Amino acid sequence: MALSYKARRRWSLVILLIGLPLYIMVAVTLVNMLDRPSVLVELAIYVGLGFLWALPFRFVFRGVGQADPEAREDDDNR
Repeated sequence: MALSYKARRRWSLVILLIGLPLYIMVAVTLVNMLDRPSVLVELAIYVGLGFLWALPFRFVFRGVGQADPEAREDDDNR
């Protein structure tokens, strides 16, 4: 089932305001459990995890920054 534009906007806010900070805390905790690897290894881990978190949510974020496609054209002419 496809999400509506408004639902995707709401879910994107929930993901960015609640989910992302939780994910960051988990990522930092996991890296700290590795006994502080070298700077380059740590950077590679953070870059990889930073890319990895967005993959499952691509469909939610796609097109959210655009105008509402379901809005009437009359609203654009005002």
